[in-house]
Amino acid sequence: MHKFYSLLGLCKRAGKLAAGEVAAEQAVRKKTAYLLILAEDASANTKKKFRNSAAYYHLPLVETGMKDELGKAIGADLRSILAVTEEGFAKKLRELAEE
Repeated sequence: MHKFYSLLGLCKRAGKLAAGEVAAEQAVRKKTAYLLILAEDASANTKKKFRNSAAYYHLPLVETGMKDELGKAIGADLRSILAVTEEGFAKKLRELAEE
């Protein structure tokens, strides 16, 4: 899991990550998101909202980590949802999350 969080940080520094509900929702609607990463301890409402968005827009969704872990990985506070906006990062993060 360490590699996963390291790559998330790199993704953030590269400017290829939309962090937080508003930014992630905008990325999904603009069709610039390639992967959604949802915290396991996100609220039921947030989970439902982004699971539905992922299904509607045919986006892969990974549920992993806690809000504080996701936030810490990108140098922020708590983050329930992240949207990866670059295809290469999205593919590698999916692989690492499934390990």
